[in-house]
Amino acid sequence: MQNSAVFRPDLYPPRTSLRGNPKRVFIENGVHTVLAAAAGLAILVTIGIVIAIGTDAFQFFLRVPLSEFLFDTVWTPLFADKRFGIWALVSATVLTSLIALVVSLPLGLIIAIFLSEFAAPRVRDVLKPTLEVLAGIPTVVYGFFALTFITPIIQDWFLNFGIEVSTFNALSAGFVMGIMIIPLVSSLSEDALSAVPQALREGAYGLGATRFEVAWRVVVPAALSGIVASFILALSRAVGETMIVAIAAGQNPTFTFNPFVPIATMTAYIVQVSLGDTPYGSLEYFTLFAVGATLFVLTFLMNIASFWFVRRFREEYD
Repeated sequence: MQNSAVFRPDLYPPRTSLRGNPKRVFIENGVHTVLAAAAGLAILVTIGIVIAIGTDAFQFFLRVPLSEFLFDTVWTPLFADKRFGIWALVSATVLTSLIALVVSLPLGLIIAIFLSEFAAPRVRDVLKPTLEVLAGIPTVVYGFFALTFITPIIQDWFLNFGIEVSTFNALSAGFVMGIMIIPLVSSLSEDALSAVPQALREGAYGLGATRFEVAWRVVVPAALSGIVASFILALSRAVGETMIVAIAAGQNPTFTFNPFVPIATMTAYIVQVSLGDTPYGSLEYFTLFAVGATLFVLTFLMNIASFWFVRRFREEYD
């Protein structure tokens, strides 16, 4: 049987032929310049953000000792007795992010396995876009959903066990944050699972493995680097979430890991101080950039961990 895909050299002229065509050379150079400028712009924006945050954060640390910032657990820069222990905000950020991960990671991975290994094509074509609609809902809507719908349910349920839950609490905020990032986990994990070669599945079936065993013991380990990368990106998204925690978790900076009381995350504090009542150039103003720099460093380290894990445990197939 003759192969219909025949290489046509006349359809693919060598690059050396472009030298004699000034118009094509001009177009090629223009496209190269535009693409290089776009890549350079992204780098320049990142450098600009670092400089803008770092300059004012440096002004903060000229007035506040780094030891107090790193080792104190009380954060009261807006009070008369000013203390600058960042751990009050970090603990709240970690608490809400962990709650969000407990909700999103199992559900997101289960959904990804179902879409990749079990769902029929018609079901996948309907379910995946429907699921990703969650990612398009404004976070302020999620915040009011957590405050007005989830919080009363949590209060009524825990009241049966004699536990009082505050109107503003970390549990409802973290729970809704988890719902919000489910599409991120499921979509990226499903892409990683779908990239596993079909030959691995067929080999496992040939050895007598069931469909679930193939999915859980063959496909998931083979796509582990991509799955973990999606987890870390989801964690970065949860750490940087603003409106949900500002509305549902409260603005009470307290060093605690109790999910039933009001707290204040780093992003919620930035919103609180950015309302316009803080004088420009004051110490309270510079706390914005100190907290922002801390948030930037945390997300930067998580992204580095994601890149390292992907490179370290990536499975490559021929």
